[in-house]
Amino acid sequence: MIPIVKVAMPAKSALMPALEEVLYSGMIAEGEAVYRFESEFNQKFGLKHSLAMSSGTGALHAALTLAGVGPGDEVISTPMTAEPTNTSILYNGATVVWADLDPLSGNMCPESVRQCITSRTKAILCVHYAGYPVRLAELKRLADECGIALIEDCAHALGARYQGRPIGTIGHYGIYSFQAIKHMTTVDGGLLTLSDESQLQAAKKFRWFGMLKGVPRTEVDITSVGYKYNMNNVSATIGLVQLQNISAVLDRHIENGQYFDAQFESIAGVDFARCDAAARPSYWIYTLLCDDSASVEKALNAAGIAASKLHRPNSLHTIFADSRRELPGLDTFYKRLLHIPCGWWVSDEDRARIVEVIRKG
Repeated sequence: MIPIVKVAMPAKSALMPALEEVLYSGMIAEGEAVYRFESEFNQKFGLKHSLAMSSGTGALHAALTLAGVGPGDEVISTPMTAEPTNTSILYNGATVVWADLDPLSGNMCPESVRQCITSRTKAILCVHYAGYPVRLAELKRLADECGIALIEDCAHALGARYQGRPIGTIGHYGIYSFQAIKHMTTVDGGLLTLSDESQLQAAKKFRWFGMLKGVPRTEVDITSVGYKYNMNNVSATIGLVQLQNISAVLDRHIENGQYFDAQFESIAGVDFARCDAAARPSYWIYTLLCDDSASVEKALNAAGIAASKLHRPNSLHTIFADSRRELPGLDTFYKRLLHIPCGWWVSDEDRARIVEVIRKG
């Protein structure tokens, strides 16, 4: 079976010596490896201010807190994502307000977001779903007009760009995930990026129990709640080795995604997710849109090719019952949605076979 997602790890010859060095260094918690990973990640992906975290979810919790989200506030979000995007909003006691989807992309629709804004809205949390950038220019303009924060969830979209800029650098905050099956993994981990340098100290306190690293414990004064959200040196070391080959991994995702775009353009009954002209997706997984998604899924699975909708709309979960409303764009998108493999493990022969199965189906 060709899987939809697959863990990418560096060659043993590169990874194992680095891991052995850090594991027996006597310093495996947060330290220089973490800070070097932050610096090298920033340089690689065009970021300015970032903090490595224990998970993308922890980074989201930090972004929401730094944006001032609290009890009684509303955060406009998308139901088409992995659940932690939206359960993190509940950590802060805020209410999730669902924006409807653009059925052409599966991302939140800016027109729907505008209709959702109230006096209680504190932030817009957008997700570059499956590696396809949202309509960022419109969302940023709307956030600035209304004086609310724009948070980019880039967990699926490492390497994607918008208007020539890296995603995660256009909103007020951005988060990345290095969980096992993402483009790049550190086994688990995440990263917070923020546009306001003056919030870096508060962010550092948030990821470490409300305290700053490097200050003697006998001299610290905790003034705000913090968490155990820091990355450790072992995860950071894996990340540092991963960065040496991440360009090749991303390039293969993009090459396969663009191949599928070209092939599916001419096949009746199928289409594919489309971004605006300013976006360049990084195709974490390929988003196919089918008139009969169930039949295409069955045909692919029978041919040894994994295919599924992958996620359940978050709006269907009982925990979000108070946020339920009609979402016709979501209904249209989800009915047609089918994800297929397009990652680094998909060979030229594999992708040709995937197209042939879909063409016959």
